[in-house]
Amino acid sequence: MLQVGLSLPRSPGGAAAAFPMAEPAAGEDSGTGREVLGSSPVTIVVTSEADTWDIDTSACLGCGQFVDWDKMPEPQQAAQIPRDVLDRPPKELKRLAREGCWGWSHAGRARLYPRLIQRVSCRLVTPDALVYRDVAARLFGKPSESSHPLPEFLEGCPMPTYCLNLHGVTALKKILICVGSLFPDITHSPLLPALAALLLHYSEDEAQCFESVSRLIASNAPHAGYIDQSFLAHQASCMTFGDLANKHCPAAHRLIAGAAENVLEVYSEWLSWLFPGLPFGYAVRVLDVFLLEGQKVLYRIALALLKQFRLSVAPAGLQGSDIKAELQAFVRNIAQHVTVDKLLERAFGIRLFSRKEIWLLQMANRKALMERGITVVQRRPCFHLAVDMQNFSSSIVTAQEMRLVWSWIPERFSLFPPLLLFSTSQDGCSLQSERKKNGAASGFFGTGECFVFTVRPEAERYEWVLIKKPELAKAVPRSPSPAPERRLGPSRDSRSPSPNHLAVPSPQRRGRLSPFLAVRHFLLPSKTASMFMAGSRDGIVIGGGEKKKKKKKKKKLWGHTEHCETFDNPPLCQENFQVQLLEAWGFQRA
Repeated sequence: MLQVGLSLPRSPGGAAAAFPMAEPAAGEDSGTGREVLGSSPVTIVVTSEADTWDIDTSACLGCGQFVDWDKMPEPQQAAQIPRDVLDRPPKELKRLAREGCWGWSHAGRARLYPRLIQRVSCRLVTPDALVYRDVAARLFGKPSESSHPLPEFLEGCPMPTYCLNLHGVTALKKILICVGSLFPDITHSPLLPALAALLLHYSEDEAQCFESVSRLIASNAPHAGYIDQSFLAHQASCMTFGDLANKHCPAAHRLIAGAAENVLEVYSEWLSWLFPGLPFGYAVRVLDVFLLEGQKVLYRIALALLKQFRLSVAPAGLQGSDIKAELQAFVRNIAQHVTVDKLLERAFGIRLFSRKEIWLLQMANRKALMERGITVVQRRPCFHLAVDMQNFSSSIVTAQEMRLVWSWIPERFSLFPPLLLFSTSQDGCSLQSERKKNGAASGFFGTGECFVFTVRPEAERYEWVLIKKPELAKAVPRSPSPAPERRLGPSRDSRSPSPNHLAVPSPQRRGRLSPFLAVRHFLLPSKTASMFMAGSRDGIVIGGGEKKKKKKKKKKLWGHTEHCETFDNPPLCQENFQVQLLEAWGFQRA
């Protein structure tokens, strides 16, 4: 009996034809294939070369049954997919995905996605296709019991269907109901419906799609999560995106902070920019890379969208007061602004930290949320950027200016309201209280999250020089055995090539450094590169260089500002100035 592998029911660019076939008589040539080979009709689908490649096609049988092909974007170019693509080294495979190697091949994705997901490291006991068939038969087997509510964890979450047909929408709901049944620990997961819908476009059946989703949920790869599964985890990722936007998109951040009443609320919707915000052709290109690289990809794409949004509104400024709606509209019409290839190119051109560093930042943000009283069971608490615009009072900055400054600090701190710690108008000018460490006056202290800023005449922030110029630092080789902890200051390690290099403490020193810095040891070009701040009875110093950044003397309030190596900033005002008033602000945890 002739076995024929079926491709997609309607492959764009190809034609489908059904021929009745029967077995040829003895001695006859089979000819062109129109002769009968048997009494049962066999459907042969003729595909274009753009959808043909040499990976086993058996897993593609039946793919496309859930798709409304009239809504699917047509392939725009022939997909040049190497025959040995799955055997390529990981870095090369990532490059091929980013460049869109299978970007316009629907059949190519259908054959590749299940194999890529099978490579995801996941928990030992993970539901698979067989489990789905058993659970689905139990839940949906009786027609009289066909009405099942969607899981509670989807409450308030968007459920896009993209190009699915009615059969596909039903299949999507069944898959999500089974996920809720088999993963009872999931309490909130906005990404899950969109991910399942996209994978269903390229799945052989519901069971295969369910197995793919289950493996992504159950991934246990270190620092490479795919799907947040609680409100706490999701909100920590929103805060992490806010931190990254603050650092990598300063112009867009200033635009949003100036226009939005609550900048944290704007950033809390960052995932919706991608799913379901992006058009299908863009969303599926993001999925290509996401399956290989995990959640870090989503941060990159969202940052690239934020940068592009800032460029799109540059001439006229924001047109309305609802910046969230403007962002969503911009993303929906992204094709008018940038091609998907250019968007991905810009996304992967952003200098981001490693997956482990981003993971550490997420953990720090989770801790801050828990300190604020947000737990897994409290799925939808309401909190805002903690500057009370009505009751805020300062003799130096306005409430609007303070809101901008507060938006610049890491989000795990900006959750808490600002608290005035010291003011020369109330506390006088004495500097008798002194920061001490181990009983002695301390030197410079601080982390790479420190920055200096101005609010007038233009608001501007200047971050640690290594954030913008990481090439200035060299990584210290890791020793095979745990090294002793080192303090922030001139290194006394005999292995250091020069006493002028600064060693950043090891990650074991929890709470001492930003998560951005606590992952590696660095050799810095000079001591001044990490002279964040210092204080004594003689004055306050911020930044390092040939001269001191800012100093407040005991008798007269005189200060000095100039370029410094720590923050690579210009003078923040007139170089020599008299301090009229000084305030120190902190925050108070709940």
